[in-house]
Amino acid sequence: MRRTLSMLGMSLAGLVIVYLAATQWVSAQQRGQDSARISVLVTPLRVAAVPSEKGGQDIFGAYDVVAGWPKKLSTIPGHAGWTFGAGQSVFAESPDRVYVVQRGELPEIPRPQARKLSDLGPSIAFPIGRLPWRDATTASPPGNGGSGQLAEGGMEAWGRNNKMGVDARWEHCVLVFDGQGNLLPETANWMQWDASLQRPHFIVISPYDADKNVWLIDDHKHVIYKFTHDGKTKLLTLGTYGVPGADDKHFNRPTYMDWLPDGSFVVSDGYNGTRVVKFDKDGKFLMAWGEKGSNTNDTRPGYFNNVHGIAVDPKTRRIFVNDRGNHRAQVFDENGKFLDSWRFGDPPSDVHMFNITSDGFLWAADRGTNRILKYDLSGNFQYSWGTWGDFPGGMWGVHGMSVDQDGNFYVAEVDNGGAQKYRPRAGANPAFLVGKPIRSAWR
Repeated sequence: MRRTLSMLGMSLAGLVIVYLAATQWVSAQQRGQDSARISVLVTPLRVAAVPSEKGGQDIFGAYDVVAGWPKKLSTIPGHAGWTFGAGQSVFAESPDRVYVVQRGELPEIPRPQARKLSDLGPSIAFPIGRLPWRDATTASPPGNGGSGQLAEGGMEAWGRNNKMGVDARWEHCVLVFDGQGNLLPETANWMQWDASLQRPHFIVISPYDADKNVWLIDDHKHVIYKFTHDGKTKLLTLGTYGVPGADDKHFNRPTYMDWLPDGSFVVSDGYNGTRVVKFDKDGKFLMAWGEKGSNTNDTRPGYFNNVHGIAVDPKTRRIFVNDRGNHRAQVFDENGKFLDSWRFGDPPSDVHMFNITSDGFLWAADRGTNRILKYDLSGNFQYSWGTWGDFPGGMWGVHGMSVDQDGNFYVAEVDNGGAQKYRPRAGANPAFLVGKPIRSAWR
C-alpha cells in the first residue's frame, strides 16, 4: 500500500513537472511571438534604395540627378534665347551617344514674377510658386496631338494662336549628345530632315542590328523612317507620307515599335489607329490585329483605345501593348493571340510607354502620376519613384526613357521639355535600378 502511494506520488510529481515545462515552453513561445510583434511595431520593415543611407527619402529613387545635362541650346551659336521644345523621345546608344527627339525649340524665358490676375477672380495669382509655369507640349508645334485629333490640321491648329519664329522655331528635331551633354557635330546631319517632319514621336535602334540603323516615327505624317547610323541617308519609309489608313501601306498616327530576336518587329498604331502591325526584318508587312475599343474601362481582349506603347519580351516572344485609354497592358503571342491583361491603376494614372529590360522586368512611365513604375512580366507591381516639378530631377510628362550600358537613366518630357539624365547612386539596391538594355547584335 505504501509502495502504491509512493508510485502515485511520483506520477503526480512527474505530471506537475511536465505541466510546468509545457507552460514554460508555451510562455517562451508566446513571449517570442510578442517580442516579434513588438519588434515589427518598433522597427518596421525598411524599404530604401540605398539600405546603408541614414536620412533621405528617395525623391529620385536609386538615382542622383545629373544637373545641367544636356547643356542649354542657347549656348549654340545662333540659338541664344532658345531652349528645348516638347521632349518626345530619348535613346541611349551608349553613355557617350544619346539621341533626343523634340518638337522644335521654344523661347528661353526666365520665370516671370507672380502677379495677381484680378480679371479671373479674387485671390488668383500666376505663376504659382514652386510649380511649373509653361507647358512645353501645348506651346510646341504642332497642335492636335491628342488621341482622335486629326494630324492633317495640326500646324493650322497651332498657328491660330502662335507664330513660327516668335513662339517656336522648327529646328533641331533630332539631337545627339555625348556623356557630358555636349551636342555632337553629327546633329547637323539630322537637321536636313527637320522640314519633312511634323510631329516626330519616337527614336530607336534595333538591339539585333549590327549596323545600328536609326528608326524614327512621325505620327502626324503616318510614317516610320529608317536612317543610316550617322543620319545622312534615309534607307526606308514605311507607311504613306501624310495619308492615314489601316492596311499594309498605311498607318494612322503610329507611336512606338520594338523587335523580336529574329529581327521582325511590331508597331503600335497608334493615336488614331487601333491595332498592332507586324513586319519581317526587311520591313515586309506580315499581319495586324486589334479592334477599336471604348475609352477608360474596356476589358475586351484585343480592343484598343490609343495604342501608345509596345515592348517585346525576347525570352518568350510575348508582345506587351499599352492600351493607354483603358489604363492597361494587353499581352499577346507573336501571332496576335491574346494571353493576358492587367491595369496600371485608375486615373490619374496615364502610362505613356514602357520598356522591357534585360533582367526581365517591365518599366513604365506614368504621365499622370509623374512616376517611373516597375512590374514583373505577370503584372505584379514592384516599385516606383519620381516627383513632379520643373527643377533638376523633377518630372513632368515623361514620354520616353532609356538606359545606357553603365546604368545611367534618361527621360524625355513633353511637358517640361527636353531631356534629363540620372546616375545610379553609390550603394543602390540593384532591384531599384532600371535594368540594363538589350543589345544582342551590336558591334
